[in-house]
Amino acid sequence: MLINEVEHIVGLSKKSIRFYEENGLLTPVRNQENSYRIYDLEDIKKLKKIKILRELGVPICDLKKLNEKSLSLEECMMDRIKKIEKEEENYLKVKKMCQMMMNTGDTYEKIDMTSYFEEMNQLGKEGFTLRNVKTSKTKKIVGAILSSLIFSSFFLLLVGVISYFQFMESNKIPWIIYLGLMFLLLLPILGMGKNLVSRILEINKGEEDEASKY
Repeated sequence: MLINEVEHIVGLSKKSIRFYEENGLLTPVRNQENSYRIYDLEDIKKLKKIKILRELGVPICDLKKLNEKSLSLEECMMDRIKKIEKEEENYLKVKKMCQMMMNTGDTYEKIDMTSYFEEMNQLGKEGFTLRNVKTSKTKKIVGAILSSLIFSSFFLLLVGVISYFQFMESNKIPWIIYLGLMFLLLLPILGMGKNLVSRILEINKGEEDEASKY
């Protein structure tokens, strides 16, 4: 089956599937006639395993070791449990801080943050944070649209200027040349429109959020 079918069956984006291929976790055969990747049921099973383990927080380096048989599934899960237990401890510390702040009865203006500041700094040094560091999908989509509009506006400006002189001035360039120029200038705009649609689909599927876990 082709990658479009795999994407639908497994629930992973093409970008993610290719990422796993690049890292040697998947080796689909290629059609000799058109070089398309051909996936079989074994590839589907592997991708399902990868997806579940990634959702459990297993890093790519450990997936590679599992694939190479240099790490057992038991060892991998034991490591995840230890890290999860550490995260639980950190969440309990944060919960305790919240309860202490609540029980002081102080207002925002009066509360002394000295002890909390030191403890949160220590947690930060260990890589723990409750802040959402991911950019929202809306911001990403708006950014992609603005970028496309900026680049497209340049080509549209050229189209407008050339068309103005072509229709308003007496000295016209040959129509065949004019049409050729319009084709060459409108082609990048169509390409940017296509890329914008693909980019929005990627963002909505959460590919960048997934990539941030790599």
